[in-house]
Amino acid sequence: MKKLFVVLITFAVLAGGAYLLSPDYLKTALEYRTPDIDDYKIFENRTIKAGNYIPWGKANDYNKKEFSNETLNRLEEYDPVAFLIIQDKKIKYERYWESYNENSLSNSFSMAKSIISLLIGIAVDEGKIQSLDQKVGDFIPEYKNPPNDVLTIRNLLSMSSGLDWDEAYSSPFSVTTKAYYGDDLFSLIKDLKVVEKPGVKWKYLSGNTQVLAFILKNATGMNVSDYASEKLWKPLGAKNDALWCLDKKDGMEKAYCCFNSNARDFARIGQMILDKGKFDDVEIISKKYIDQAIKPVTELVTDRGQIVDFYGLQFWILQHKGYKIPFARGILGQYIFVIPEKNAVVVRLGHKRSDKRSFHAEIPDDVYLIVDAAMEILD
Repeated sequence: MKKLFVVLITFAVLAGGAYLLSPDYLKTALEYRTPDIDDYKIFENRTIKAGNYIPWGKANDYNKKEFSNETLNRLEEYDPVAFLIIQDKKIKYERYWESYNENSLSNSFSMAKSIISLLIGIAVDEGKIQSLDQKVGDFIPEYKNPPNDVLTIRNLLSMSSGLDWDEAYSSPFSVTTKAYYGDDLFSLIKDLKVVEKPGVKWKYLSGNTQVLAFILKNATGMNVSDYASEKLWKPLGAKNDALWCLDKKDGMEKAYCCFNSNARDFARIGQMILDKGKFDDVEIISKKYIDQAIKPVTELVTDRGQIVDFYGLQFWILQHKGYKIPFARGILGQYIFVIPEKNAVVVRLGHKRSDKRSFHAEIPDDVYLIVDAAMEILD
């Protein structure tokens, strides 16, 4: 017993010492363990200010239809906090869980990638970026030299950069974990190297989006949140200010994730996609860019040799039951679906998504569940 006690004490001392010597990001990761939809409370943030509010109308049959009991039970297995359906520019259905409501902030996670794509498109429309084929090195000096000098903005948008970013969510030592919990995003970005020929293989890397954010900042001379406020959030008539989590106080936006808003305001992004770049008949982004963003990059292949018919320029694309549905997606089941055939937008926010991918290797099963559930209300 005495020997066991000595061993336990020794282990505790060593573990405590290792913790004290760990980098700050690792201590934070160990403290909070896994990402959460309320993580804006633990990070520094920058406000994306809203402007003149453009309210959603309500459909005549608002909340008159409900999911079947079977569907609702299946939806609730993934701990939703919001489910919203917009049809013909009016709220047809909405439901909230826990203490969340139409004004509650919730993390977008990787839906933010689609927002960055839209901001890149606006910067191209404005001439601040010459084209999607402009070299990254024109905006980030560290990318001017080989092997990174061949990298283009399009390569980043289409997830075909060939950069050596480690997209590992479970490892506390991966660059993705350092990016989420760390305090110096540029130090992670500037040392990335192109290790595979860009424009050939599709590989989902959050680092691609973070590089795009630094391009935006340097191209526009504005921080990403202020540009998003002026060019996107205010023109969309958002009701509430949004928050973008930063790597440190007055720092850089975690652009690959961490745009915090609510279901009704997220739906405005989907409505703009549905209306080919317009909201309330005002053009925010060109139809040309929207068409490119939601077109599959079928010139690319995955590691398994599969043609990429499921991804565009930081937008996912679902082909299901004859529908072609562009959507934005986050790791804990954050979704904005655009269903042109139904003139509808669907937003789902919550704590979990499915770990299974039985229909398509890159699309989790809950995507099909959520879309089919929405169809119960829309049909």
